[in-house]
Amino acid sequence: MRTIFRIAKKEFDAFFSSPIGIIFIGVFLAATLFIFFWVETFFAGNITEVRPLFKWMPILLIFLTAAVTMRLWAEERRAGTLEFLLTSPVPPWSLVFGKFLACLCLVAVSLLLTLPLPLTVSLMGPLDWGPVFGGYLATLFLASAYLAIGLYVSGKSENQIVSLITTVLVCSLFYLIGSDTLSGFFGNRGSELLKLIGSGSRFNSITRGVIDLRDLYYYLSIMGIFLSLNIYGLEKIRWADNPANSHHRRWQLASGLIIANFFVANFWLAGIGVLRADMTAGNSYSISEATRSYLSQLKEPLLIRGYFSAQTHPLLAPLVPRIRDLMQEYAVAGGGKVRVEFIDPLEHPELEQEAGQKYGIRPVPFQTASKYQAAVTNSYFDLLIQYGDQFQVLGFRDLIEIKAASEENIDVDLRNPEYDITRAIKKVLYSYQGGGDLFAGIGKKIEFTGYMSPDGKLPTELVALKKELQAMLADMEKEGGTLFTSRFVDPDAEGGSVAQKISREYGFRPMATSLFDQRSFWYYMTLVSGDRVVEVPFPEDLTKESLKRAMEAGLKRFSAGFGKTVALNSPKTMPPMPQYGMPGQGMPLEILKEALGKEHRVTPTDLSNGHTPDDADLLIVVAPEATSEKQLFAMDQFLMRGGTVVIATAPFAIGLDRELAVEKKPSGLEDWLGFMGVKIDEEMVLDPQNSAFPVPVKRQVAGFTVQEMSLVNYPYFVDIRPDSMNRESGLTSGLNQLTMNWASPISIDAEKNKDRKVIRLLESSEKSWTSAETKIQPNFKVHGELGFAVGENQGKKLLGVALEGRFASYFSGKPSPLLSSPEDKEKEEKAPEPGKPAEDKKGPVIARQLDKSPESARIILFSSNTFLSDTVLGISSSVMRTSYLAPVQLIANTIDWSLEDRGLLAIRGRSHFSRPLVPMTRDIQLLFEYLNYGMAFIGLVLVWFVRKRLAKRTERRHAALLQESMGRISQ
Repeated sequence: MRTIFRIAKKEFDAFFSSPIGIIFIGVFLAATLFIFFWVETFFAGNITEVRPLFKWMPILLIFLTAAVTMRLWAEERRAGTLEFLLTSPVPPWSLVFGKFLACLCLVAVSLLLTLPLPLTVSLMGPLDWGPVFGGYLATLFLASAYLAIGLYVSGKSENQIVSLITTVLVCSLFYLIGSDTLSGFFGNRGSELLKLIGSGSRFNSITRGVIDLRDLYYYLSIMGIFLSLNIYGLEKIRWADNPANSHHRRWQLASGLIIANFFVANFWLAGIGVLRADMTAGNSYSISEATRSYLSQLKEPLLIRGYFSAQTHPLLAPLVPRIRDLMQEYAVAGGGKVRVEFIDPLEHPELEQEAGQKYGIRPVPFQTASKYQAAVTNSYFDLLIQYGDQFQVLGFRDLIEIKAASEENIDVDLRNPEYDITRAIKKVLYSYQGGGDLFAGIGKKIEFTGYMSPDGKLPTELVALKKELQAMLADMEKEGGTLFTSRFVDPDAEGGSVAQKISREYGFRPMATSLFDQRSFWYYMTLVSGDRVVEVPFPEDLTKESLKRAMEAGLKRFSAGFGKTVALNSPKTMPPMPQYGMPGQGMPLEILKEALGKEHRVTPTDLSNGHTPDDADLLIVVAPEATSEKQLFAMDQFLMRGGTVVIATAPFAIGLDRELAVEKKPSGLEDWLGFMGVKIDEEMVLDPQNSAFPVPVKRQVAGFTVQEMSLVNYPYFVDIRPDSMNRESGLTSGLNQLTMNWASPISIDAEKNKDRKVIRLLESSEKSWTSAETKIQPNFKVHGELGFAVGENQGKKLLGVALEGRFASYFSGKPSPLLSSPEDKEKEEKAPEPGKPAEDKKGPVIARQLDKSPESARIILFSSNTFLSDTVLGISSSVMRTSYLAPVQLIANTIDWSLEDRGLLAIRGRSHFSRPLVPMTRDIQLLFEYLNYGMAFIGLVLVWFVRKRLAKRTERRHAALLQESMGRISQ
């Protein structure tokens, strides 16, 4: 080894004794930085990652390693020193490894000088260092393979130029074999085989941050094969003119066996997929414990079948092997209960027919274009997850994420396949369980208690409903066995002690049928399991079917094994009708509804009847307008039953139809929120840390005013980063960035919330301020690059909060809004107008009112009307050039957290949502760019200076040794 290191040092010194070393490092740094900032347009991509640094590395290293290795043996041949080296006592393998190590050290020094790049990027946003480590490791292994090829080729030629060209051709061949250009001509199997051979595809796998032994060994095998060939070639030169003998045959046999073992071991390792390390933050590419917990609930076989065509879009083809590997991990984690199939429907007509007729899976036409022609390819890219008679289908739109750096540069990657697949598994699992035994997914004892007055005190309709309830409870007791019991209690019995207790603990109070009815009665229902109490809502229409739905919804809240129902209240919208010149009205929330509908049942509700849906597990209110008293009562009573009310509201309405316009618009929730201990100030937050927004800007051209759209940093779009999010609660899990649009500051009444848990979810930056101005058009001439005057009240502003604990009802001590007033009675009794049919008279309205909530009640408030709207999400997506769904993910997190379904919440936290850069001006971007150029230049000068000093020291040492030797000779 000492000999190898001496040879390596000698060769390494030789690189810097001439301009070769400095030129190599300089070209490498210049090309790398140019590609990163100009070719890959790092700042335009707006993503905190350094994968563009490594994207072109397989091609760049081809030319650089060829330039370094072309002279190593060819120069020795030309100078006639090769024979001298081979006849020295140093074995050939020491010479080969010494030269190889010197070249690798040169590449390592070059890579070391690029480290300032990821360091500066980490200052611009939350950088995942796993892919960074993987990128540098992959570069070293790839360079080792290319250097070994270059050394072998150099040993076969006396001409450096011939060696350079041949090395470039051989390395390019290895790269092209696995490229999308070549593999696109073959099917999935052929494409995967070519990618296993190609150097570039293996490289891309490691730069994701997943260190797979199979990928590393691939490069080691190339290195081993060509170094072995190089050693054998040198040994063959040593005995070139000698007659063949057993020594030569032993060399041939040993070299052949070593090369064969390097080659065959790749096939042996191909089937081993467990020897890998996931270096990404949160192990994003590994099966999580949450997924394993869902798989452990399987009672029947689960089928995961992939439908993938041999010919597909070239941007989708590289994703197929990754999905296949992930499906295999599900099979291993399922322990025999998960069956994985991977088919090409075009090769199995019967399965293609079944896919179309039974599952609705059909090929998607993808338009492709090559140098010679444009074509349309119909291909499959779907996953089927089936459990029992339930199934879910995931198409390519459900699995991928598109990032567009420009119109021509589009990157397609898997969004978060584990989350998408596990979500589908959860849905089919719970749907299958929901269709069977109601108590199978609960597994714990539940007691039903009916706090009801005797039949003599109840209205006639409630007496009949009580009998239906008793029959229903008897059936449930038979079905649940020891898990379910029921009892009825008269609150007025025993001196009214029970009435006092339920009034104190649950906020129950006597009910009546009207404001002037002196008769009162009790009719409340609870389900209790351990310390958890669920109040069963009162059926509005007094029917058996509604009562059964309410009971089942209450029971399902004790189990994670059933789908949840989300009641969504939002303003009414009218789609645009361009044929009549009419723009759309309202604020569409279709993206939110579609995303939530994949996991839950979303039920639109206007709350105008004073009730929430009977089966609602959670209530979401978005951008309320002029909330009526009955709507407020429905929200209040849902909270009193221990539910979670999620509200997105602000005091301002924003107009986006033709121009930016803002007006104060009360939501009707101001007094109710104030009573609950929270207030939204009538101001808006501006933050220098903000997101871009296309705003209309006016400019003068030859005396005319021209208005055009310009993309500017907009302070009203508050950009919230992880350091301003509450990570401990889990509500912001998986979010690396969130934009709150036209948000207002939230104030918390400390006295009213002293006994509640207050979670400050979202806050603006330290430099944010507030303004009550309604002019939200930026004026850059007057106020500079921010476009708005900076206020004096700078500091963090609360934009999202969660309150948990006991709440008192806003309507406590007040008559129920559901009871008829004298005017309503007079209107009801009024005779119909002539010619109009009489309206059907409804049954009596039973006013049931709760005055207190249990500890499980929650209010989650976000102070923006617009951050969930389709319009704003579309604007943000166009600005970021990728699908922007962070606000939707926040609401999905909120639902899972509120309903205590932490499984998907944990997986979603591992999602591959892009980490955007911190907002910065163009001047700061240029500063970062020039800073990297400067540090690269300083590093290059430092290397030159160190090598110069070392060279002088070596010269002095050699001169001293020479003088000493001459002195001894003279003596």
